[in-house]
Amino acid sequence: MTPRREIRFLLNDRPVHLTQLAATDMLLDHLRLDQRLRGTKEGCAEGDCGACTVLVGRLGAQGLEYAPVNACIRALASCDGCHVVTVEHLRGTDGGLHPVQHAMVEHHASQCGFCTPGFVMALYALWMENPHPTEAQIETALQGNLCRCTGYAPIIRAGLAMGDYGTTDPLMEERAQVAAQLNAWQDGARVEVARG
Repeated sequence: MTPRREIRFLLNDRPVHLTQLAATDMLLDHLRLDQRLRGTKEGCAEGDCGACTVLVGRLGAQGLEYAPVNACIRALASCDGCHVVTVEHLRGTDGGLHPVQHAMVEHHASQCGFCTPGFVMALYALWMENPHPTEAQIETALQGNLCRCTGYAPIIRAGLAMGDYGTTDPLMEERAQVAAQLNAWQDGARVEVARG
């Protein structure tokens, strides 16, 4: 089989095809520098603070499965065949705030705001699986996110309330379409790309 000379993935609602990248290129740098999506923050650049949390969807045994990942330590090449979702793509069914964002606002769960996108994305991953989690489930979901302002209590209150603001969103409604696109890209080819 002829090697494929590009990686391809969905970034929010559009396909990305990259023919040149290095093994050391990280997803965070691509998002912030190349795509100009600045909602994903660089805090520690070591995978410890969670400010760079995004969702990565991958076809699995249960269909399309999303997981929160630290974009600062996620190799860009590993996103081949995935759906990368950043905080910019989050929205409610009416185009306004997503239920997680609405809960964060209503419960005053943001102070300086630097860590907020990461917390929102971590809670979003939990919300997708369980919009009405327990406090213990919220604490587990947020283990990789650090905040120095709020003291966490308002964030946990937002997590407990997020399902009260809605249990559907456009991404959930688009899952079949996203899965079909990712499935169409599954060619089994070896990928060979390099920085030019």
